[in-house]
Amino acid sequence: MPIQFNSKPGLKPGLVIYLTAGDPDLATTRNVALAAIDAGAEVLELGVPFSDPVADGPVIQRASERSLGRGTSLRDVLALAAELRALRPRAGLVIFSYFNPVLRFGLGRFCAHAANCGVDAVLITDMIVEEADEYLTEMHHTGLMPIFLAAPTSTDHRLKLIASVSRGFVYAISRVGITGEQQNLASDARRLVERLRPFTTLPIAVGFGISTAEHVAAVGEFANAAVIGTAIVSLIEKAEPGTAPARIAAFLQGLRQVAVQH
Repeated sequence: MPIQFNSKPGLKPGLVIYLTAGDPDLATTRNVALAAIDAGAEVLELGVPFSDPVADGPVIQRASERSLGRGTSLRDVLALAAELRALRPRAGLVIFSYFNPVLRFGLGRFCAHAANCGVDAVLITDMIVEEADEYLTEMHHTGLMPIFLAAPTSTDHRLKLIASVSRGFVYAISRVGITGEQQNLASDARRLVERLRPFTTLPIAVGFGISTAEHVAAVGEFANAAVIGTAIVSLIEKAEPGTAPARIAAFLQGLRQVAVQH
C-alpha cells in the first residue's frame, strides 16, 4: 500500500517532515511531531541519530551530535514512534536511519519491533538496493514498507529496480550531494521524477534542499510530496526553549498557503 498524500501532481504537494529524534530532547521531538502533523504534514521521518551521518549536511550533523549527547538510542526512537502512532493514528511514520544502528539492534529484531510500534516504513539512507535482499525479506515478513533513495545519477535500470522494491513512496533526491538548504530547486528533480514515472504508480516525494514555500510549490507541479528536513532542524536549533512546536507549525502553515496560491 502506498502512503497517502492529500495531493496530486499539479496541486499542492503532500508534506514529509524530517526530525532528528532527541534533538534537543525526546519531549521536544514529540511535541514538534504532533504540531507538524496538526499543521498538515502527512508523513514524519523520525531520524535516528548517528555518529557518522555522511549523507547529511552540518545542520543535521549537529542535531545528531546533540541527540547522541543526550543518550538517544534506536530503542528510544521506536518508543517515540509508538507514542505518536497512538496519538495520531493516521499519520505516516517512517524510521530514517543509517544501517549501523539497525545492524547493532539486530535486523530481524528491529523490523519486528518497529512493526509492533506502529511504524509504516523504513528508509536506510546507506542501504544499497542491489545488496538489500536480506533486508527486504525481513521488511516484507513484518509488513514494513521499504523506501529507497533515487538519485539523478541513477541509470534507468537502477531506477526501475528501486521502484520495483519500494513501498509507501519513492524518495527522489533533488540533487547529488548532502542534505541542506539551497536557494533554487535543481532542474534535475523534475527530470528524475519524469524518469521514475513509467516504473511506478507509487507517490513520488522530492527531497534534499527543499527549504522555502517556493520550493514546495515548484515540487507540487510535478511530484506528489515535498520532503523538508534541514529547514525544520535548523528552526528547532534556533528556537528558544519551548517555542519549537509553534515555530514549526507556523512555518508549515506558511508553506501550505503559498503552495495553494500557486
